Amino acid sequence: MLIRMPRRGLILHTRTHWLLLGLALLCSLVLFMYLLECAPQTDGNASLPGVVGENYGKEYYQALLQEQEEHYQTRATSLKRQIAQLKQELQEMSEKMRSLQERKNIGANGIGYQGNKEQAPSDLLEFLHSQIDKAEVSVGAKLPSEYGVIPFESFTLMKVFQLEMGLTRHPEEKPVRKDKRDELVEVIEAGLEVINNPDEDDEQEDEEGPLGEKLIFNENDFIEGYYRTERDKGTQYELFFKKADLMEYRHVTLFRPFGPLMKVKSEMIDITRSIINIIVPLAERTEAFVQFMQNFRDVCIHQDKKIHLTVVYFGKEGLSKVKSILESVTR
Repeated sequence: MLIRMPRRGLILHTRTHWLLLGLALLCSLVLFMYLLECAPQTDGNASLPGVVGENYGKEYYQALLQEQEEHYQTRATSLKRQIAQLKQELQEMSEKMRSLQERKNIGANGIGYQGNKEQAPSDLLEFLHSQIDKAEVSVGAKLPSEYGVIPFESFTLMKVFQLEMGLTRHPEEKPVRKDKRDELVEVIEAGLEVINNPDEDDEQEDEEGPLGEKLIFNENDFIEGYYRTERDKGTQYELFFKKADLMEYRHVTLFRPFGPLMKVKSEMIDITRSIINIIVPLAERTEAFVQFMQNFRDVCIHQDKKIHLTVVYFGKEGLSKVKSILESVTR
């Protein structure tokens, strides 16, 4: 009995040692599995944070990045477009301010729309003046026939009388188209600028009003104007202004050589010694001519006395009666 006891103690000790080792291994295995469950997954089948039970691959994140990139590109394009619009508006405002400044500083060779000589290149001014020299503004041109004549069209503040309408009952254009109205309003304003702020070489003198103040013309003093366009040179404008209490007209000639308006001349026309020429085409209708001559005698001869009448008669029938009427009025 005494010999076997140490042997049994050794066996019990060995079994206890292996049991503890097994328990340690089991705990390590459980701990390792717990860490695997709690640690974040790094493979391609990782779950999206905040979403349970759904796995997203590499293609999903690439699509997501592409979508975000397209969104930012669209936003950047929109911002660039807004910046371009703001730049354009700023440029338009700058041009308007420059135009207002140029109206105050009238150059010797133009009106407010052109500005001073220093602001425009010399070659541009030379080109504009060459266009004026080529056009039929200051001097006439030799034409092969009457069909080469470019006719004028007349206009007032409210109407434009066009030759292309023919001899209809209403040859005027009313209301005037916006583009044409803006053009004519600009021309009238330019003519007023020339009259109210004359240059030294203008053929007119500053007049004073009844109280000694400087005489200022406005758009209500505009009587009528004429314009015609030479397709290869530009548009010529003849403007006439008159104050109701003055016996003289202001005549301004402008030219637009496909560029800013240019002043050609400005002069004063004294009508106290001017003769008005009236040309009457007539064919038969002698009764109507008798009534016309009665009105002519009462208005033109008895009141004005500065009228010259020319009658162009077509045909021979009634010619002797027309001659006798004219001779009677002349006597």
